[in-house]
Amino acid sequence: MNTTAPARDLEGRAEIEQLVNRFYTRVRADEVLGFIFDEVAKTNWDTHLPKMYAFWETVMFRSGGYTGNPLAAHAKLVPLTTMGRAQFDHWLSLFRETVDELFTGPKAGHIKNCAADMANVIYARINDVPDPRFDPANLTPEQKARYAQYRAAAE
Repeated sequence: MNTTAPARDLEGRAEIEQLVNRFYTRVRADEVLGFIFDEVAKTNWDTHLPKMYAFWETVMFRSGGYTGNPLAAHAKLVPLTTMGRAQFDHWLSLFRETVDELFTGPKAGHIKNCAADMANVIYARINDVPDPRFDPANLTPEQKARYAQYRAAAE
C-alpha cells in the first residue's frame, strides 16, 4: 500500500484507465468479489475493462462514450449468487481505497461519491428494496405527502 499521499487528481482518460485497471486487479484477487466476476459472471476482461473506462470517463468528464445497462448486467447475477448489501459495501470499500491510493482532490472525491450513489442504486433496484440513502423518517410532512403520491402513482 502507498504510504505517501498521491499528488494528483483525476484529469482524464489516462487516470481513469489507471484507476480501473488497479481496481479490477484488486477485485479479481479479492475473496469476496473475485469469484463473482470470474466464475459467476464469467467476465470477459478484454471487453469489460474498456467498457468500464468508457463508463467512468462518461461519469467524470461527460465524454458520452459509454453505452450499456449496468442495472441489467447486475440483475442477471441475482439468481446466481448473493448480491446483497455486504457485497456492494465491500465493492465500494475497495473502490474508495483504490482511488485514495492513486489520487487526491475534488475529482477523486467526486468519483468516490458517484461510486457510492451507483452502488446504492443498483443494490436497491436489483434487490427490490428502498434505496439505503433514503430515510423517510427525515422527511418533512410535505415531503412525506409528496412521496406517498409518487409511490401510489408508481404502484
